[in-house]
Amino acid sequence: MARKYSKGAAAKVKRAMKKRKAGTLKSGRSGRKVKSRKQAIAIGLSEARKEGKKVPKKKTGKKKTVKKSKRKSSKK
Repeated sequence: MARKYSKGAAAKVKRAMKKRKAGTLKSGRSGRKVKSRKQAIAIGLSEARKEGKKVPKKKTGKKKTVKKSKRKSSKK
């Protein structure tokens, strides 16, 4: 089975995690310090994506849609 992430992408995430632990990792426009582990991983993966490393596409949230007929019947 093939690797999901390339070694280069893994290295970017590792670097971001080390910077977060040191307290020097900053987020996008605001430039605030990153405290969240998940956010540090996301920053590392986005940097890897920009460099063209092998990283799966971002997952987008799926919205649940409720049909109008169901909505009307639940209001009664």
